[in-house]
Amino acid sequence: MTKLTSLSEAVSKYVSDGDIVYAAGFTHLIPFAAGHEIIRQDKKNLTLARATPDLIYDQMVAAGCARKVIFSYMGNPGVGSLRIVRSFIEQGKLEWEEYSHFGMITRLQAGASGLPFLPMNQTGATDLERVNSNIKRIPDPYGGRDVIVVPALNPDVAIVHAQRADENGNAHLWGIIGEQKEAAFAAQKVIVTAEEIVDESVIRSDPNRTMIPGIVVSAVCHVPFACHPSYAQGYYDRDNEFYLAWDKVSESVESVKAWLDEWVYGVKDREEYWQKLGSDAHERLKVPQRMSEPINYGKY
Repeated sequence: MTKLTSLSEAVSKYVSDGDIVYAAGFTHLIPFAAGHEIIRQDKKNLTLARATPDLIYDQMVAAGCARKVIFSYMGNPGVGSLRIVRSFIEQGKLEWEEYSHFGMITRLQAGASGLPFLPMNQTGATDLERVNSNIKRIPDPYGGRDVIVVPALNPDVAIVHAQRADENGNAHLWGIIGEQKEAAFAAQKVIVTAEEIVDESVIRSDPNRTMIPGIVVSAVCHVPFACHPSYAQGYYDRDNEFYLAWDKVSESVESVKAWLDEWVYGVKDREEYWQKLGSDAHERLKVPQRMSEPINYGKY
């Protein structure tokens, strides 16, 4: 039975007000299209968890979707602060929990493993221990130095973007791999968006690239260009101009809401958004072909 559905249907069915939502992806494969659909559907009181919130959470916070953010590094990559998220936190309008990068991944690993917590080595981020009561030190039961422990993170919904997937949600990812696998296995429900929907035989032809197995996927959606302004390795480039421009847009909630009115509420889906960007942007973000070498899996 196919799990293929539209993104609007997947968000409507699997994302509820008050959920913990984890939008996965590191540097590339960031699921902006799903974030925009959540905004369009006016989801509220969400806890937005993500190792690097990126612009996607600046936009969702400005749209009024969030009551809390759980994160490690927070910023507009290569530019500066996430102005909206930071200002909401400073004004007491947004709850927050901060971890190191490794702390966030360890929380997901614990959730994916069905454990209540996991230990990790001490880090230099001792200030985080003072402001986040979830980060604790416990004695090493084998007599070594104390270890840091963090609680499991089990999102209600994880959203993962992949380069390609079949109709059952088995998904291939390549390029920079972030926390997609851990988030998917830790979550209660998983929405996969994909640049391409391919036959199952394509997925089976390269099983080692199947980062997300269909068994954990609730819905799979065909959403080309879903990552913009982020990128999808082999499909389109990162829109650095957009990241620079966002620093100016995000100087006020009013200008962000004007942007949302035009680019989120003003378009019905990602296809209309992509066409609105225009041919100049399409050409600028094109990437040349650079194929990997074939792999011989031998007898099947």
